[in-house]
Amino acid sequence: MTIGFDTELNSDLSPLFEPLTIRGMTIANRFTMAPMTRSFCPDNLPGDDVVDYYARRADGGTGLLITEAIGTDHPSAIGDTGLGEMNLPLFSGAETVSAWSRVADAVHAHGGHIIPQLWHQGPMRMPDGVNPAFSPSGRYGDPSKAADYYVEKAKIISASPMPVPSDEDIADVIASFGRAARDAVTAGFDGLALHGAHGYLIDSFLWAETNHRPAPWGGDAVTRTRFAVEVVKACRAELGEDRPLIFRFSQWKQQDFRARLASTPAELEAILGPIADAGVDLFDASVRYFNTPAFPQESELSLAGWAKKVTGKLSGAVGGIGIVKGMYDTVSAAAEASNNLGLLLKRFENGEFDIASVGRMILHDPQWVANVRRGEPLPPFDPDSLTRLT
Repeated sequence: MTIGFDTELNSDLSPLFEPLTIRGMTIANRFTMAPMTRSFCPDNLPGDDVVDYYARRADGGTGLLITEAIGTDHPSAIGDTGLGEMNLPLFSGAETVSAWSRVADAVHAHGGHIIPQLWHQGPMRMPDGVNPAFSPSGRYGDPSKAADYYVEKAKIISASPMPVPSDEDIADVIASFGRAARDAVTAGFDGLALHGAHGYLIDSFLWAETNHRPAPWGGDAVTRTRFAVEVVKACRAELGEDRPLIFRFSQWKQQDFRARLASTPAELEAILGPIADAGVDLFDASVRYFNTPAFPQESELSLAGWAKKVTGKLSGAVGGIGIVKGMYDTVSAAAEASNNLGLLLKRFENGEFDIASVGRMILHDPQWVANVRRGEPLPPFDPDSLTRLT
């Protein structure tokens, strides 16, 4: 039993502390720790410090933990991101399974649930002289549109050779996701999450700017979903029928914060529908601010709300929960806490989403969910917490 479940409940937010069943997994409340790259895995392996880091969040009452993104064993999957983010984890056989099983066991010992997020950096991977970045059409995007935070990285990647992968290359990457899903099951994780957002590989197949391929891997919005669909199927085959699969997607890309994956609800349905049918249980709609209307010409509904509406699947809200500034505004600056949980609750009770993913505030304070449960004042965000495992 975690501390968060033993504390007196703040009745104003009680709906957010109701359990939720996602396929065969039941979590105690609707708060999820969002996946956040930490770069504390030398030799690609989590150590005792990472084990304790996740265990503290389970002890703090977080209903579901989604790990930092973990690479597959494909040689092009992970590397230097160009932002000083090294020591990235991956799944690659027995040693990595054993290391991550210690994390899963520690979280379970506190009554929590945890799933890993799988990724392949795709066109966002910095070239290393051995493995080039991997993109469906050998494209990074338009470097002139890169967000300020990524300008230098965009210049380096776009100036480096990026071959167009063959059908065989693509099949090899899909197979690597299946192997990673199998490793996750063996390690004792409760389910799986896929990183299909922010300009990384899965997203680069979905996005017209980076996917200029003809069918079967490119073309219109529906045919561009084939890579995501095949990855989901490969993972679902290893997960079986009891473990849930979460899929993160976004409109914005690191290559272009103003990018739009879909301009209308109909376009969003065309993209998410085939992915939902392939075996996804919940769509994690990544936006910079959770309450931003996705299609303001239609309604005030958020991206998470539209994902739920057009697919009939569960959805998750993320972005700016409990804080007043966006992620790229707080990399080097403190940010006041924002008790925007009333707005979160209102949208939750309107049925827009089923879970609320919290990143920086749970990263900063392992007891954040327990404190919310008690109705205690929320601390400001300290950017130094980005560089250590609190």
